[in-house]
Amino acid sequence: MGKLYLVPTPIGNLEDMTLRAIRILKEVDLILAEDTRTSGKLLHHFEIGTQMYSHHMHNEHRSVEGIIKRLQNGDTIALISDAGTPAISDPGFLLTRACLEHDIEVECLPGATAFVPALVNSGLPNDKFVFEGFLPVKKGRQTRFKVLSEETRTIIFYESPHKLLKTLAHFVEYFGADRQVSVSRELTKLYEETVRGTAEEVLKHYTEKPPKGEIVIVVGGKK
Repeated sequence: MGKLYLVPTPIGNLEDMTLRAIRILKEVDLILAEDTRTSGKLLHHFEIGTQMYSHHMHNEHRSVEGIIKRLQNGDTIALISDAGTPAISDPGFLLTRACLEHDIEVECLPGATAFVPALVNSGLPNDKFVFEGFLPVKKGRQTRFKVLSEETRTIIFYESPHKLLKTLAHFVEYFGADRQVSVSRELTKLYEETVRGTAEEVLKHYTEKPPKGEIVIVVGGKK
């Protein structure tokens, strides 16, 4: 019986790649990558020549069965996403669940995940928190905001730059203009920044300075 490794990759700065992750990616029989072009640059940088196979949200339902067969035949396989830890707002859950259902060993390596540094440097309570990932785009969005408006724990969201203003405006509408918000952008990269303030203040900031790059939003819970 083979084994599945879930291997985190850097969210920006390549120095955040762990020595263990590099070793595992060199030793496995196959690497499943969300985007082989993006991951190819990472593997080339660390001189990793292991074969890659594309495994993403559009094909994971179809490819799981074949991957399970390879694992049952003794192959060791690593799953990586474009950035961060697999299965955190990225493919990984379906394959992990299938492995466990077939008694195939799964091991997740520790490593980069965007929401952890965003939470820690937000200055908001981090002893208890809720990770929401990406909000619904249309259906269910209003309902979700109404539910979260009563949440007392710190809330963490992922958001794209072109939807940030809409989301901040919804914070003002559903959470209140004075709710504390921290927006971390381009974490670990050259132009990393974190903007903190009330929902209204942060909305004003990004209305005047349109955001770019990957974004994590941390919102204080209801008091």
